[in-house]
Amino acid sequence: MTILLIYRLLRMVVHVLYGMAVCATVFPWIGVEARNGHIRRWSRTLLGICNVTVEMAPDSAQPLAHAMVVANHVSWLDIFVVDAFYPCRFVAKAEIRSWPLAGWLAEKAGTVFIARGSKRDLRNIFKGLVHSLQAGERVAFFPEGTTAPQGSLLPFHANLFEAAVDAKVMVQPLALSYSDASGGHHPNVDFIGETTFAESVLAILRGTPVRARLKYMPAMDAAGGHRRDLAQAAHDAVAAGLGIVAQPGGLRPHAA
Repeated sequence: MTILLIYRLLRMVVHVLYGMAVCATVFPWIGVEARNGHIRRWSRTLLGICNVTVEMAPDSAQPLAHAMVVANHVSWLDIFVVDAFYPCRFVAKAEIRSWPLAGWLAEKAGTVFIARGSKRDLRNIFKGLVHSLQAGERVAFFPEGTTAPQGSLLPFHANLFEAAVDAKVMVQPLALSYSDASGGHHPNVDFIGETTFAESVLAILRGTPVRARLKYMPAMDAAGGHRRDLAQAAHDAVAAGLGIVAQPGGLRPHAA
Protein backbone atom coordinates (compact mmCIF):
# COMPACT_ATOMS: atom_id res chain seq x y z
CA MET A 1 0.00 0.00 0.00
CA THR A 2 1.39 3.39 -0.97
CA ILE A 3 1.52 6.37 1.37
CA LEU A 4 -0.99 8.23 -0.84
CA LEU A 5 -3.46 5.33 -0.70
CA ILE A 6 -3.15 5.08 3.10
CA TYR A 7 -3.68 8.83 3.36
CA ARG A 8 -6.83 8.67 1.22
CA LEU A 9 -8.15 5.72 3.21
CA LEU A 10 -7.64 7.54 6.49
CA ARG A 11 -9.34 10.65 5.12
CA MET A 12 -12.29 8.55 3.98
CA VAL A 13 -12.67 6.83 7.35
CA VAL A 14 -12.50 10.15 9.21
CA HIS A 15 -15.03 11.69 6.81
CA VAL A 16 -17.43 8.76 7.20
CA LEU A 17 -17.16 8.95 11.00
CA TYR A 18 -17.85 12.68 10.80
CA GLY A 19 -20.92 11.97 8.66
CA MET A 20 -22.15 9.40 11.17
CA ALA A 21 -21.77 11.92 14.00
CA VAL A 22 -23.77 14.54 12.07
CA CYS A 23 -26.52 12.01 11.28
CA ALA A 24 -26.76 10.97 14.93
CA THR A 25 -26.63 14.39 16.56
CA VAL A 26 -27.82 16.96 14.01
CA PHE A 27 -30.26 15.28 11.62
CA PRO A 28 -32.97 14.54 14.23
CA TRP A 29 -33.30 18.29 14.90
CA ILE A 30 -33.31 19.84 11.43
CA GLY A 31 -35.68 19.95 8.46
CA VAL A 32 -35.39 18.34 5.04
CA GLU A 33 -33.73 21.31 3.30
CA ALA A 34 -31.04 21.70 5.95
CA ARG A 35 -30.46 17.96 5.92
CA ASN A 36 -30.10 17.99 2.14
CA GLY A 37 -27.52 20.75 2.45
CA HIS A 38 -25.43 18.58 4.77
CA ILE A 39 -25.81 15.57 2.45
CA ARG A 40 -24.79 17.63 -0.59
CA ARG A 41 -21.63 19.01 1.06
CA TRP A 42 -20.68 15.68 2.60
CA SER A 43 -21.10 13.85 -0.72
CA ARG A 44 -18.96 16.37 -2.58
CA THR A 45 -16.17 16.05 -0.01
CA LEU A 46 -16.31 12.25 -0.17
CA LEU A 47 -16.05 12.33 -3.95
CA GLY A 48 -13.12 14.71 -3.69
CA ILE A 49 -11.33 12.25 -1.40
CA CYS A 50 -11.98 9.56 -4.02
CA ASN A 51 -10.56 11.82 -6.77
CA VAL A 52 -13.98 12.01 -8.46
CA THR A 53 -15.24 15.19 -10.08
CA VAL A 54 -18.90 15.55 -11.02
CA GLU A 55 -20.35 17.47 -13.94
CA MET A 56 -23.79 17.97 -15.43
CA ALA A 57 -24.03 17.17 -19.13
CA PRO A 58 -24.43 20.37 -21.19
CA ASP A 59 -27.60 19.01 -22.80
CA SER A 60 -29.10 17.74 -19.55
CA ALA A 61 -32.74 18.52 -18.83
CA GLN A 62 -33.46 20.59 -15.72
CA PRO A 63 -33.64 18.29 -12.67
CA LEU A 64 -37.04 18.54 -11.00
CA ALA A 65 -37.27 19.42 -7.32
CA HIS A 66 -40.13 16.95 -6.84
CA ALA A 67 -40.06 13.72 -8.84
CA MET A 68 -39.21 10.04 -8.88
CA VAL A 69 -35.70 9.80 -10.33
CA VAL A 70 -34.72 6.50 -12.00
CA ALA A 71 -31.10 5.90 -12.99
CA ASN A 72 -28.78 3.22 -14.31
CA HIS A 73 -26.59 1.59 -11.66
CA VAL A 74 -22.81 1.34 -12.10
CA SER A 75 -21.16 1.68 -8.69
CA TRP A 76 -21.58 2.44 -5.01
CA LEU A 77 -20.49 5.94 -6.06
CA ASP A 78 -23.83 6.49 -7.80
CA ILE A 79 -25.74 7.60 -4.70
CA PHE A 80 -23.10 10.16 -3.74
CA VAL A 81 -22.74 11.47 -7.30
CA VAL A 82 -26.49 12.15 -7.43
CA ASP A 83 -26.52 13.61 -3.91
CA ALA A 84 -23.63 15.96 -4.75
CA PHE A 85 -26.11 18.05 -6.78
CA TYR A 86 -29.68 17.10 -5.88
CA PRO A 87 -30.01 14.87 -2.77
CA CYS A 88 -32.69 12.19 -2.99
CA ARG A 89 -34.33 9.66 -0.75
CA PHE A 90 -32.93 6.45 -2.26
CA VAL A 91 -34.27 2.92 -2.45
CA ALA A 92 -31.41 0.39 -2.48
CA LYS A 93 -30.85 -3.34 -2.11
CA ALA A 94 -30.62 -4.65 1.44
CA GLU A 95 -27.00 -5.82 0.99
CA ILE A 96 -25.81 -2.20 1.13
CA ARG A 97 -26.97 -1.96 4.76
CA SER A 98 -24.24 -4.49 5.71
CA TRP A 99 -21.39 -2.41 4.27
CA PRO A 100 -18.97 -1.29 7.01
CA LEU A 101 -19.87 2.23 8.23
CA ALA A 102 -21.25 3.27 4.83
CA GLY A 103 -24.37 1.12 5.24
CA TRP A 104 -25.31 2.72 8.55
CA LEU A 105 -24.58 6.15 7.11
CA ALA A 106 -26.76 5.53 4.05
CA GLU A 107 -29.65 4.46 6.28
CA LYS A 108 -29.40 7.57 8.47
CA ALA A 109 -29.29 9.73 5.35
CA GLY A 110 -32.73 8.40 4.41
CA THR A 111 -31.97 5.40 2.19
CA VAL A 112 -34.67 2.72 2.23
CA PHE A 113 -33.42 -0.86 1.91
CA ILE A 114 -35.37 -3.60 0.19
CA ALA A 115 -34.70 -7.34 0.44
CA ARG A 116 -34.77 -9.28 -2.82
CA GLY A 117 -37.81 -11.47 -3.21
CA SER A 118 -39.56 -10.05 -0.15
CA LYS A 119 -43.13 -9.14 -1.11
CA ARG A 120 -43.78 -7.88 2.41
CA ASP A 121 -40.82 -5.51 2.19
CA LEU A 122 -41.99 -4.34 -1.21
CA ARG A 123 -45.52 -3.56 0.03
CA ASN A 124 -44.26 -1.59 3.05
CA ILE A 125 -41.68 0.32 1.04
CA PHE A 126 -44.24 1.04 -1.67
CA LYS A 127 -46.53 2.72 0.85
CA GLY A 128 -43.63 4.74 2.24
CA LEU A 129 -42.57 5.87 -1.22
CA VAL A 130 -46.05 7.05 -2.11
CA HIS A 131 -46.19 9.02 1.14
CA SER A 132 -42.73 10.57 0.54
CA LEU A 133 -43.61 11.54 -3.03
CA GLN A 134 -46.93 13.05 -1.98
CA ALA A 135 -45.07 14.99 0.72
CA GLY A 136 -42.95 16.63 -1.97
CA GLU A 137 -39.72 14.66 -1.55
CA ARG A 138 -37.41 13.67 -4.41
CA VAL A 139 -37.18 9.85 -4.44
CA ALA A 140 -34.66 7.84 -6.47
CA PHE A 141 -34.01 4.19 -7.25
CA PHE A 142 -32.11 1.96 -9.65
CA PRO A 143 -34.67 -0.11 -11.60
CA GLU A 144 -32.06 -2.52 -12.95
CA GLY A 145 -31.96 -3.96 -9.42
CA THR A 146 -28.17 -4.44 -9.53
CA THR A 147 -25.08 -2.89 -11.04
CA ALA A 148 -24.20 -3.37 -14.71
CA PRO A 149 -20.95 -2.85 -16.66
CA GLN A 150 -20.58 0.55 -18.25
CA GLY A 151 -21.76 0.62 -21.83
CA SER A 152 -24.68 -1.70 -21.04
CA LEU A 153 -28.14 -1.37 -19.52
CA LEU A 154 -30.04 -4.23 -17.92
CA PRO A 155 -33.84 -4.60 -18.17
CA PHE A 156 -35.81 -2.55 -15.64
CA HIS A 157 -38.05 -3.82 -12.85
CA ALA A 158 -41.41 -2.07 -13.19
CA ASN A 159 -42.84 -2.63 -9.68
CA LEU A 160 -41.73 0.57 -7.94
CA PHE A 161 -42.92 2.74 -10.83
CA GLU A 162 -46.41 2.11 -9.44
CA ALA A 163 -45.55 4.46 -6.55
CA ALA A 164 -45.16 7.33 -9.02
CA VAL A 165 -48.48 6.42 -10.64
CA ASP A 166 -50.28 6.39 -7.29
CA ALA A 167 -48.63 9.60 -6.11
CA LYS A 168 -49.33 11.27 -9.49
CA VAL A 169 -45.81 12.69 -9.83
CA MET A 170 -43.29 13.05 -12.62
CA VAL A 171 -40.74 10.33 -13.39
CA GLN A 172 -37.35 11.68 -14.46
CA PRO A 173 -34.78 9.30 -16.02
CA LEU A 174 -31.10 9.90 -15.24
CA ALA A 175 -28.07 8.55 -17.13
CA LEU A 176 -24.88 8.13 -15.05
CA SER A 177 -21.46 7.58 -16.59
CA TYR A 178 -17.84 7.61 -15.45
CA SER A 179 -14.89 8.44 -17.69
CA ASP A 180 -11.10 8.63 -17.46
CA ALA A 181 -8.74 11.24 -18.86
CA SER A 182 -9.12 9.86 -22.39
CA GLY A 183 -12.92 10.12 -22.25
CA GLY A 184 -13.49 6.36 -22.21
CA HIS A 185 -15.21 4.27 -19.54
CA HIS A 186 -13.13 4.42 -16.36
CA PRO A 187 -11.79 0.89 -15.68
CA ASN A 188 -11.83 1.18 -11.87
CA VAL A 189 -15.46 2.17 -11.35
CA ASP A 190 -17.48 -0.90 -12.40
CA PHE A 191 -18.76 -2.71 -9.30
CA ILE A 192 -19.81 -6.08 -10.68
CA GLY A 193 -19.30 -9.82 -10.32
CA GLU A 194 -17.55 -11.00 -7.17
CA THR A 195 -15.96 -7.63 -6.44
CA THR A 196 -16.41 -6.70 -2.77
CA PHE A 197 -17.14 -3.22 -1.49
CA ALA A 198 -13.65 -2.99 0.05
CA GLU A 199 -12.00 -4.06 -3.21
CA SER A 200 -13.99 -1.48 -5.15
CA VAL A 201 -13.06 1.30 -2.71
CA LEU A 202 -9.36 0.43 -2.98
CA ALA A 203 -9.51 0.27 -6.78
CA ILE A 204 -11.00 3.77 -6.96
CA LEU A 205 -8.67 5.28 -4.35
CA ARG A 206 -5.54 3.95 -6.03
CA GLY A 207 -6.76 4.65 -9.56
CA THR A 208 -6.57 7.63 -11.87
CA PRO A 209 -8.98 10.59 -11.59
CA VAL A 210 -12.64 9.85 -12.34
CA ARG A 211 -15.05 12.20 -14.10
CA ALA A 212 -18.67 11.43 -13.26
CA ARG A 213 -21.38 12.81 -15.51
CA LEU A 214 -25.09 13.21 -14.85
CA LYS A 215 -27.53 13.62 -17.69
CA TYR A 216 -31.14 14.16 -16.66
CA MET A 217 -33.64 13.32 -19.36
CA PRO A 218 -37.04 15.00 -19.90
CA ALA A 219 -39.51 14.01 -17.20
CA MET A 220 -42.65 11.95 -17.83
CA ASP A 221 -45.99 12.42 -16.10
CA ALA A 222 -46.94 9.25 -14.24
CA ALA A 223 -50.50 10.33 -13.47
CA GLY A 224 -52.92 7.94 -15.16
CA GLY A 225 -50.07 5.86 -16.61
CA HIS A 226 -49.12 2.21 -16.28
CA ARG A 227 -45.96 1.12 -14.53
CA ARG A 228 -44.83 -1.09 -17.42
CA ASP A 229 -45.16 1.73 -19.94
CA LEU A 230 -43.33 4.12 -17.63
CA ALA A 231 -40.55 1.60 -16.98
CA GLN A 232 -40.08 0.94 -20.70
CA ALA A 233 -40.05 4.66 -21.54
CA ALA A 234 -37.56 5.32 -18.72
CA HIS A 235 -35.34 2.47 -19.93
CA ASP A 236 -35.29 3.89 -23.45
CA ALA A 237 -34.55 7.39 -22.13
CA VAL A 238 -31.63 6.26 -19.96
CA ALA A 239 -30.21 4.26 -22.88
CA ALA A 240 -30.43 7.37 -25.06
CA GLY A 241 -28.72 9.42 -22.35
CA LEU A 242 -25.89 6.89 -22.21
CA GLY A 243 -25.59 6.88 -25.98
CA ILE A 244 -26.31 3.16 -26.30
CA VAL A 245 -28.95 1.28 -28.27
CA ALA A 246 -31.77 0.04 -26.03
CA GLN A 247 -32.34 -3.67 -26.45
CA PRO A 248 -35.89 -4.82 -27.32
CA GLY A 249 -37.91 -5.67 -24.24
CA GLY A 250 -36.31 -3.43 -21.64
CA LEU A 251 -38.33 -4.88 -18.75
CA ARG A 252 -37.83 -7.85 -16.44
CA PRO A 253 -40.06 -10.75 -17.56
CA HIS A 254 -41.92 -10.82 -14.22
CA ALA A 255 -42.41 -7.05 -14.10
CA ALA A 256 -46.16 -7.20 -14.55
